[in-house]
Amino acid sequence: MGEAPQSVRMVRFGVFEADLRSGELRKQGIKVKLQEQPFQVLFILLEHAGEVVTREELRRKVWTQNTFVDFEHSLATAINKIREALGDRVGSPRFIETLPKRGYRFIAPIECEHAPGMSAAAPQPDAMPSAIALDSRGLPEHPLRWRESGTGTIDSLAVLPLINLSAEQEQEYFADGMTDELIANLGQISSLRVISRTSAMRYKGTAKNVREIASELNVDAVVEGSVRRSGDRVRITAQLIYAPADRHVWAHSYEGDLRDVLGLQSQVAQAISGAIQAKLTPQEQARLAYSRAVYPEAHELYLKGLYFWNTNRNQRDLTKAIELFQQAIERDPSDALAYAGLSDAYSSLVGWDVLPPSEAIPKAKAAAARALQNDDSLAEAHGSLGHAEMYDWDFAGAETEFERAIQLNPSYATAHWFYALDLSKMGKLDEAVAETCRARTLDPISHVSNEVSGWIFYLARRYDRAIEAEQKALEMDASLAPARFYLGLAYEQELKYPEAIEELEKAVALSGAIPQFAGALGHAYGVSGKRSEAIKILERLGEQSKRTYVSPFSMAILYAGLGEKEATFEFLEKAFRGRAQCLTNLKVDPRFDVLRSDPRFQDLMRGIHLIP
Repeated sequence: MGEAPQSVRMVRFGVFEADLRSGELRKQGIKVKLQEQPFQVLFILLEHAGEVVTREELRRKVWTQNTFVDFEHSLATAINKIREALGDRVGSPRFIETLPKRGYRFIAPIECEHAPGMSAAAPQPDAMPSAIALDSRGLPEHPLRWRESGTGTIDSLAVLPLINLSAEQEQEYFADGMTDELIANLGQISSLRVISRTSAMRYKGTAKNVREIASELNVDAVVEGSVRRSGDRVRITAQLIYAPADRHVWAHSYEGDLRDVLGLQSQVAQAISGAIQAKLTPQEQARLAYSRAVYPEAHELYLKGLYFWNTNRNQRDLTKAIELFQQAIERDPSDALAYAGLSDAYSSLVGWDVLPPSEAIPKAKAAAARALQNDDSLAEAHGSLGHAEMYDWDFAGAETEFERAIQLNPSYATAHWFYALDLSKMGKLDEAVAETCRARTLDPISHVSNEVSGWIFYLARRYDRAIEAEQKALEMDASLAPARFYLGLAYEQELKYPEAIEELEKAVALSGAIPQFAGALGHAYGVSGKRSEAIKILERLGEQSKRTYVSPFSMAILYAGLGEKEATFEFLEKAFRGRAQCLTNLKVDPRFDVLRSDPRFQDLMRGIHLIP
């Protein structure tokens, strides 16, 4: 500051002021919540504004008496909390600049308010959580201690995206992959509800505090952590926070060779289950303890594939995921997770009618079968087989696989969503809606959650609920083509044709003219009386089919919108011979209500195994 610290009472910067006497941070006079330890770090940075404060200096001044937590992770967490409070960004900082491998520097101009005789010494950490003694496995030696100090029962938790502390920013996919695997490990505990990856990832880089996040996700606790990878060494640090009291329950670090990364994840999951005193069945204990060595290069490729699988699930990303999963399998044919990922990627391409079912479904089923051959206890493998069987018209077989996946990992949200879709196709709409509600408790705030919910509500003829869900998805991301597609379908059934056409036109544009979306737009044009526009799309799909795969179903739905019954059945028969996946919704899709009394329609449903 260029001032004697004891002469300064208040430091102002931007719209903020730090009261060094009370240890409070305020924004335009309103108190901003900042815990003791982050405020101590901020105090030191303000004291040396414009200067580099090394990591070692911060360790000496702040963490000397707190050895139960990992310093690197705790410092990163403190800096992140300061940045959250200030609304600062790593890439374009206004207040705190990071100097890699050195430390941090406060870069904003400051003004000091003097108070002669007032000591500006750093606040004493009288409210810091006391250390928790850990055994050699990272478990609390006295697991009841934290409950005796006011922490309630923990029956649900969220794993927030692990912070990437690796030197290379491109290792972000590795940290995300570690987050996924920790969620999957903890999800095997049937007595614990674990929030899905898609909802948890929405808090990556968030400025929200633990209590806010826990409230939005309706969970008791939050797991925060970091991953540092250096060559073939990896270090995982995690801490468990009881959200209502913002109390640190447990913290520990694990370091090892990259080949044993799954073992490290298993240790973290076991330690957390011990800290919360989770009730484990013998089977769950065995699965949590199980791990295998991995080939580092293969595992890295798998994590990259998982990153693309989880990105947008469009044709480009899914194709890239397939390429990476295949490369992982080439290097490690025993990797069940890579086979499961490969299967889901192929099934998803069929789901959007991008690949012919005759080409992709056998590959999806073969990959899922190989995943189960390698590890029959893997929930993802059973879910992948069910996913492929659902699109191969084996709805009962798919139901069995989804139930097994959920039994192995009750918090596996993807399996719940797939199961809800399978139930809806069979006409079990009340059961599908109930399964949707279960899935939403695990995946409450992701766009996937709202997209799939909206589609199932549409099939259940609950159009107002469908519209509400898709609008929520679009509030999260206005560029979501599937949400536009489902919203347009719901508007059409409510006879709101201008709104339906507007949404379907956007879906076609955003998706790169996926035939399924184009056919739906043509149907909306047809039923709304815009026959010439519908015929133009019909002609475009005909030309497109000469260059690439266009499902006959897209033509059938368009002819149905035009009221041309014979042409509709002609293309439905072609879709049947090609085993088009869209036919799996024939029993419940309201767009086909005008054809249901025709015996040919009943024959089609029997052939697809939708009725006896």
